[in-house]
Amino acid sequence: MYTGKLVFAQAMAHLPLPSFRRCVKRYGGDYRARRFTCLDQYLTMAFAQLSYRESLRDIEACLMAHRAKLYHMGIRGPVARATLADANARRDWRIYADFAQSLIATARHLYAGDGFAVELQHTVYALDSTTIDLCLALFPWAPFMRAKGAVKLHTLLDLRGNIPSFIHISHGRWNDMRALDLMTFEAGAVYVMDRGYLDFERLYRLNQAAAFFITRAKKNFKFYRVSSQPVDPTSGLICDQILRPSGLRAPRRYPERLRRIKYRDGESGRIFVYLCNNFTLPALTIAELYKCRWQVELFFKWIKQNLRIKRFFGTSENAVKSQIWIAVSVYLLIAILKKRLDSNLSLHMIMQILSVTIFEKTPLNQLLNNPRLIEHQTRNHNQLNLFDY
Repeated sequence: MYTGKLVFAQAMAHLPLPSFRRCVKRYGGDYRARRFTCLDQYLTMAFAQLSYRESLRDIEACLMAHRAKLYHMGIRGPVARATLADANARRDWRIYADFAQSLIATARHLYAGDGFAVELQHTVYALDSTTIDLCLALFPWAPFMRAKGAVKLHTLLDLRGNIPSFIHISHGRWNDMRALDLMTFEAGAVYVMDRGYLDFERLYRLNQAAAFFITRAKKNFKFYRVSSQPVDPTSGLICDQILRPSGLRAPRRYPERLRRIKYRDGESGRIFVYLCNNFTLPALTIAELYKCRWQVELFFKWIKQNLRIKRFFGTSENAVKSQIWIAVSVYLLIAILKKRLDSNLSLHMIMQILSVTIFEKTPLNQLLNNPRLIEHQTRNHNQLNLFDY
């Protein structure tokens, strides 16, 4: 019988702990911490994510029931809900944000060779945001509507592996377009976004960085046509035009040419009008790339269904951001485990397996490469299996 590490400890062994310690030192996270360190806090919150805990009391009860195993999980300090609540409220959330960035770098490297729906050499990103509703009375720092609070999760998703490369957490009234001001654009990359990000001044900065964008035109968009390219009507393409913006402000904010593509979707019959600054890709490829933007919507749906980011263990801004960033790092850890252990299981299936085997000592590689589970997954697809990888 295998008498090695707990499954939880095996999973956490894939975390880059030297990087975590640097993040803790950078923000003085363990200053005057006697017993319950930042690592203890992170492991406890990661346990809550993997085991679907719903409250601090829930976390405390479950871990105290396995008190003898806490040391083997890597948790050295005593776990009490008051101690954990205090740590979530006071320890800088940027520790976990920076640590998630190191996991993002690792995950993107692992998935760099993966393909997606469109065969393309460029790196393709999808940009969007999702809203997480809050009670304004409990979270007054997160205004959204008159009697409702919310936080927004602004995410730039690398479509090779569906790995978030940029995340910003804001209150509900924060304009989505401001996320473009915080991003560093990658030359040669393609940024796909909906028309909520159609701001010519910001898009021109993206163009000046030698990056490409694909977005949808608004109905009141004014322009004059410079030239037109021939299209095949049987492919769904209606027109492919080179244009310049017209009006009072748009020509000053975006003084370069744009490409306008009108496309009719064969399945829904809807007509879409795309704007982009790439003049070399085929028009049909532009339309297919915009369809891939839906992957970021699926990412939001997945994390809301599988991670604890709709119910929070604290009401302060620091506690909420800490919990979200730890949840994101757990998502990245699952993606890293899948790739390193060469598992054919979906991320959802891996989460389910870990949730019920955390305190077992079965080898992790054996758990995630069980032929029966892989066969069961191929026979029983459901709405929670949002990604193919």
